[in-house]
Amino acid sequence: MLKRINETVDFLQAKFPRKPQFGIILGTGLGALVNDIAIETTIDYADIPNFEVSTVESHSGKLIFGRLSGKDVVVMQGRFHYYEGYTMQQVTFPVRVLKFLGIERLFISNAAGGLLKAMHPSDIMIINDHINLQPENPLRGVHCPEFGPRFPDLMHCYDRQMIDQALDIAQKNDIKCFEGVYVSLQGPCLETPAEYRYLAQIGADAVGMSTVPEVLVAVQMGLPVFAVSVITDEAFPDVVVPVTIESVLKAAFAAEPKMTFLIKELLKTY
Repeated sequence: MLKRINETVDFLQAKFPRKPQFGIILGTGLGALVNDIAIETTIDYADIPNFEVSTVESHSGKLIFGRLSGKDVVVMQGRFHYYEGYTMQQVTFPVRVLKFLGIERLFISNAAGGLLKAMHPSDIMIINDHINLQPENPLRGVHCPEFGPRFPDLMHCYDRQMIDQALDIAQKNDIKCFEGVYVSLQGPCLETPAEYRYLAQIGADAVGMSTVPEVLVAVQMGLPVFAVSVITDEAFPDVVVPVTIESVLKAAFAAEPKMTFLIKELLKTY
């Protein structure tokens, strides 16, 4: 894998020779952040050596280099998921590439179902911890010392300083913002009412199908992580209603301005 990472990094550095300070992964329906970027280079995933292709309709599948809030950034407009049939190593390969490109911090967004009754579609939840119910771990297999420790500690996956800064930004700008625990499942099926009840009982506040594998790799490689969920549906058991991709995207689009503002302002603090 190290050889493939270096091949990909060499290709990307030829396209954008400056070292990006921050990496950003945009989730379902959350690609409009790129409209605020002073874009310098855009590359389709299909054109990047060793990258996979995003098969989810709401993920554009582009890697974007440019300036945001005065900082050099590299943005994944769309991610890979385990449910698409990729291995966990393929899903998280881009995170390793971003680290080798030189990013100092990683920002991650996702669309998620809200498990708290106070949550409503288009609300925002900053992730402060997670529960990993994915069936595979991206760190399993032959260990590569260049990636970090074999047994990374997960006590502080999500950077507390960035969480507090984001909460402060939200409060000062009247943005309703929760803080809570994200649970990651394989998907692609949405959960049953009984499963939602179980997830709430074990301590989850929002549920989705991504993010945690990327966080595990980021933590192993020493990257501070800030992650945010956009609540796209109410997933508490007694009021579960059928969910469509159209309703998910509608809620994500409505929340985009708040999420974009939060990330832009957070970048300015570094």
